[in-house]
Amino acid sequence: MEKILSINNERIKNVVKLAEKSRERKAQKLFVVEGARELGIALASGYAIDSVFVCFDIFQKSEYPDVLESIDPAKATEVSVQVFQKMAYREGSDGIIALVKQQGHGLEDLKLSANPFVIVLEAVEKPGNLGAILRTADAAQADAIIICDPLTDVYNPNVIRSSVGCIFSVPTAVCSSQEALEWLKKKGIRTFAAELNSADFYQDTNFSVPSAIVMGTEADGLSDFWLKGADAHVKIPMRGKIDSLNVSVSTAVLTFEAMRQRGF
Repeated sequence: MEKILSINNERIKNVVKLAEKSRERKAQKLFVVEGARELGIALASGYAIDSVFVCFDIFQKSEYPDVLESIDPAKATEVSVQVFQKMAYREGSDGIIALVKQQGHGLEDLKLSANPFVIVLEAVEKPGNLGAILRTADAAQADAIIICDPLTDVYNPNVIRSSVGCIFSVPTAVCSSQEALEWLKKKGIRTFAAELNSADFYQDTNFSVPSAIVMGTEADGLSDFWLKGADAHVKIPMRGKIDSLNVSVSTAVLTFEAMRQRGF
C-alpha cells in the first residue's frame, strides 16, 4: 500500500479543497467522508468509493475497524499522522477519510410508502440544523426529506458529521419549492406549513394521512410561496418568553407527533 508522508502532496491538497469548497465538490462530483461509522453507512447505502486514506496509528483505535474489509485495497492509501491531521476536519477522528462519489438527489429518485410522511425544508442554511433533521428523519423512518432552494450543500462535511451519516440513509431530494409543491400535489400528499400565527396546534392536526411538514428558517420562517401554497398551517405552543424553537427541534416535535398518530 502506498504511503503519503508529505502534507504538500497534491492528493492531500485536493482532499482539503473538497472539504472546504462546495464548488470543488460540484465540479469533481466527489465529497469527503471522515470516520469509519459514517463511511460504513455510506457503503451500506450504495455509495461508491473513489479513494480512501488511512492513518493506521489512529485507526487502530476505531470502534468500526471492519469497514476496511468493504473497501478495495487498490483504492486505499496509508498516510502519516501529520498528513491525516492536515486533512481531518473534526476532533476525535478515528483515522480514516474517504473521497466518495456523489449520487443524484432528484424527486424522481424518491420511493414512497403507501402512506408517506415527508419533511420539506425551505432554504435551510445551517449544516448543523440539516444534519440534526436528517437524524430525526432516520430515527422516525420518514419516507424522505425534500430540501428546497438550499443555502447549504448536502455534502458539506458538517452535514455529514452532524447527521452521523444519516445523509446517506435518508432518501433526500434537492429541488426548487415550485417543483416540490407540484410533486407533493401530484402524489396526493397533504402539506402542513409550520407557522407561528396558525390557528391550529400541531397536536390537534391529523398527520395520519399522507403528509408533508414544511419548515422554514428560524430567522424568516416560510416564504409566502409555501404559506399560500400549503394545504394547512400548524404551530407549536410557545408558552415562554421566546416565540420560536430551533428548526431542527421544531421538526422533531412535529415528526414524532406524526409517528405517534401512526402508531409507530
